[in-house]
Amino acid sequence: MTEALLAFSPEASPLRGLSRKAKARAHWALQALAVLCAALGLGLVAYNKHLHGTGHLRTWHGRIGLLTVLYFAAQSLGGLPLLYPKLAGSWPPGKLRLYHATAGLVGYLLGCASLMLGMCSLWFTAAARGAAWYLAVLCPVLTSLVVMNQVSNAYLYRKRSQH
Repeated sequence: MTEALLAFSPEASPLRGLSRKAKARAHWALQALAVLCAALGLGLVAYNKHLHGTGHLRTWHGRIGLLTVLYFAAQSLGGLPLLYPKLAGSWPPGKLRLYHATAGLVGYLLGCASLMLGMCSLWFTAAARGAAWYLAVLCPVLTSLVVMNQVSNAYLYRKRSQH
């Protein structure tokens, strides 16, 4: 998901030499793969819980994780009018890009929150103690900051280069 979000970054993307259309297709493919992997993971967790007779979606991590997967599935569908402009109708492409990028950042932060809630679980806190736990929590915090900076800069970079 992180790589999908950074596809349009003018500074950090390995795709920076590609056309905007190629970047959009790569972004959509990577995001679709991320949603598929998240849904598969959610399904495997549900199956494991079923096998062991434990409850489903009882923790905040599980609930926010499900919400995140559903949110990104909807967000991926919401990006289709940017990939296929005829679907946009009368919506201006610039506004659609802004809304899609903003909603994508919100979803990414939701995913990072779910990840951090998982790090607060009894299993994870028993497996990662002391400094290891803090380092693990620092990873989604730092990636969130980097992604927010890169996506914001990508949008502002386009605005500045248009003037």
